[in-house]
Amino acid sequence: MTGTTGSLADIRRALLNGMVIPAHPLALTPARRLDERRQRALTRYYCAAGAGGIAVGVHTTDFAIRRPSVGLLRPVLELASETVHAFEQESGRRILRVAGVCGRTEQAVREAELAAALGYDVGLVSLAAYRDADLSELVRHCRAVAAVIPLFGFYLQPAVGGRVLDTRFWRGFLEIENVVAVKVAPFNRYQTLDVLRAGAESGRTSEVAFYTGNDDSIIQDLLTPYWFRTSAGADVCVRFAGGLLGQWAVWTRRAVEFLDEIRALREDPEGVSEAWLVLGAQLTDANAAIFDAATGFAGCLPGILEVLRRQGLLRTRVCLDPEEDLSPGQAEEIDRVIAAYPQLQDDEFVAVHLDQWLS
Repeated sequence: MTGTTGSLADIRRALLNGMVIPAHPLALTPARRLDERRQRALTRYYCAAGAGGIAVGVHTTDFAIRRPSVGLLRPVLELASETVHAFEQESGRRILRVAGVCGRTEQAVREAELAAALGYDVGLVSLAAYRDADLSELVRHCRAVAAVIPLFGFYLQPAVGGRVLDTRFWRGFLEIENVVAVKVAPFNRYQTLDVLRAGAESGRTSEVAFYTGNDDSIIQDLLTPYWFRTSAGADVCVRFAGGLLGQWAVWTRRAVEFLDEIRALREDPEGVSEAWLVLGAQLTDANAAIFDAATGFAGCLPGILEVLRRQGLLRTRVCLDPEEDLSPGQAEEIDRVIAAYPQLQDDEFVAVHLDQWLS
């Protein structure tokens, strides 16, 4: 055991309070082997930046770490958990550990068991392996995983391997007692509302936290109070408590500062100025370049890695797939948004602490 998971009540409380959860990338050497020094430095960066949690073994980490020929799922999960544990011991601050859980039920349960044994608090369950399954089968699958580890639901956008999940599914999913949060990441306003409306109807908004994964509309999601009139006639407000985002794998210190300011604004909604709308559009523009939206997100992972490489946190942007690299013109787009939006970046923070994180 590399860490100690928190109680279910503590996990719920922390998630409902709201936090930044970066989706942790994979640091590789030029030979495409795990770069343990840089991988550990990334985890230290996220902790030092003020993230409340980290998500490992998710899309941003590269789902291919699970392939038997790669064999990196356990080493990557273990390294992150050990690094977080050391930070907690030194700082006295608790970091939520979220592990990606993939595959059909047998594989997913096995991954959940591994995550729990390594000190992870929550499993972020991907349903990409059930693209053609009916809704009842999906819920049964989630119940099986929830028997092993508390669940973070995941609406993964179809463009990168997810499937459409309607309100009926989310109503069934939210009836699972061990669900603690949902990451809403369909990159689609209508589908986002489906999840939040299911949350309002569930009556569990005081137990289940909603986290934006919509990297294309982060600020909008965090600022908006979503009001629904339920079938029982009650008016219910649902908010995104925080975010679990690939975009927050870069410039994380600024993300923490933005969320802190937004949480304060919720106490004084009259204080939401046009400047936040401007910032939201700028962050979406930056995300389009980093995630390579122009070509259907083909360069998403190398785009994230490239920004971290430019900051000195990584040596290279290589991915496990030798064919996966920046799309034509993507480097120039990243140049453009870096020059245009210094207010989104945390280069000075990284420069001050980089040697310490790499030690």
